[in-house]
Amino acid sequence: MNIVSFLGKFFGRDSEADASKSVAKQRLRLVLVHDRLDVSETIMNSLREDLISTIGKYMEIDKDALEVSLSREDEGVALVANIPVINVKRQPDSVKPVIQAKGVGSAK
Repeated sequence: MNIVSFLGKFFGRDSEADASKSVAKQRLRLVLVHDRLDVSETIMNSLREDLISTIGKYMEIDKDALEVSLSREDEGVALVANIPVINVKRQPDSVKPVIQAKGVGSAK
């Protein structure tokens, strides 16, 4: 071990190989979780589209940057969603203002 690698580890800086190794491990874990839970790519895509549709009613989101994955923890499996919010809508798309005529529906 040379002094540069020692200082890198001491200060918490991973080398490119270590970072690449970490990403590969994370991807492998994700694949294994998907396989163990028997979650197909079709189901994950449907889930992603449903999330976009539902959250899109209330917020403007970056659909291209949205990430949905399953993560295995000690306690079980978690659905992890990273949803970049661009803007919050003042009124949800699905809520339409109701205009009522005077005297209609009022109890006296």
